Amino acid sequence: MKKTAQGAFGPPFNMTESALKLAHTRKPHNKVLILIAVYKSLQALLFVAVGVGALRLLHQDIGDVLDNLREALHFSPESRLVNFILDKASLIDDPMLRRIGLVAFSYAAVSFAEGIGLYLEKAWGELLTLLITASFLPWEIFEVFHRLTWLRVGLLVINTLVLFYLLKLVASRKKLADDPDASAADPERS
Repeated sequence: MKKTAQGAFGPPFNMTESALKLAHTRKPHNKVLILIAVYKSLQALLFVAVGVGALRLLHQDIGDVLDNLREALHFSPESRLVNFILDKASLIDDPMLRRIGLVAFSYAAVSFAEGIGLYLEKAWGELLTLLITASFLPWEIFEVFHRLTWLRVGLLVINTLVLFYLLKLVASRKKLADDPDASAADPERS
């Protein structure tokens, strides 16, 4: 027995056939945008963890926490790196931890917004990601020249690829919007 429903402004229609037509008319997700959305979401989770960590350290002696961590990881107390970190820990106080938490949570919110916008293939998500990625590239380039590490080079390469892909995507959509003949010839892209 087929289920039918009365349309709001028309005759009854078959719900099963309508759902199938809708499923067939939807275009598939852009796999590259999904990959970038996952990257942005993981980045957001990292910043949430940084924010939570900063807030958990409120009202604690950072030097003691780091010294306990050093002991748990069996690092030598004579290490230059350990002594450098312990010396710098004295500069971190509760107001600074609050600022670190606020900045981390803010950046996490923006990264989640980027990821959601990209996953849903919204123009605002693409533009937001494009603007934020472009704004951080000069700083990333400076950091690579300041101290060359594989992590910094990898992040620079990934963000540069994201930037160029989104530039190409936005430019192609603008071209389609400006050229009505191209969108009429290719109804799937409009």
